[in-house]
Amino acid sequence: MTILDKLATALNRKDEGPNQELAIYIADRDDREAVKELVVNLSNSDKNIQSDCIKVLYEIGDLKPSLVAEYSKEFVTLLDHGNNRLVWGAMTALDAIALENPEAIYSALAKIVDVTDKGSVITKDHGINIMIKLCSVKPYADHAFTLLIEQFKRCPTNQLPMYAENALSIVNDKNKALFIKTLFSRLDDIEKDTKRKRVDKVIKKLS
Repeated sequence: MTILDKLATALNRKDEGPNQELAIYIADRDDREAVKELVVNLSNSDKNIQSDCIKVLYEIGDLKPSLVAEYSKEFVTLLDHGNNRLVWGAMTALDAIALENPEAIYSALAKIVDVTDKGSVITKDHGINIMIKLCSVKPYADHAFTLLIEQFKRCPTNQLPMYAENALSIVNDKNKALFIKTLFSRLDDIEKDTKRKRVDKVIKKLS
């Protein structure tokens, strides 16, 4: 059996169970050949196989990022793909390896930001996560933080509380004032009371 035979599509399964199990199997065995096969098949003529492969790859990234970190370029290339499943799947994979291979991720940051701006909710979530992670890497922190603040100024108010909470760990004495000011400027935009309270809580925690 090849790796493709273990994908959900090959097993006539509509759920993600087989793909998640396969990711665990590959990660446990540190199977780099299997990872390579999955990457090669991101350009398979069958869209279902493409989707299964990206799913397994980002699940591996979650479990053992070092196994997929070398394929950052392939994931970045997928950000331009016509199939949205591959776009947000690639952004999810890049998020998983951001701290494993920050130099490669940072070099693709302009593309990541562009796709984050245009992308679906899942694409945005992972794109902003990448920026937050890069804020924790000293050489990239200042630039990543500037880009993150720009996202906070224009992201949907629905997502803002989660982004603000996720970014708490990278707020420091140097960037705190701007972070608070940006969140404060968006409070009136937030219609849902529960969402506004969550952002307010972040501000109070930092004040």
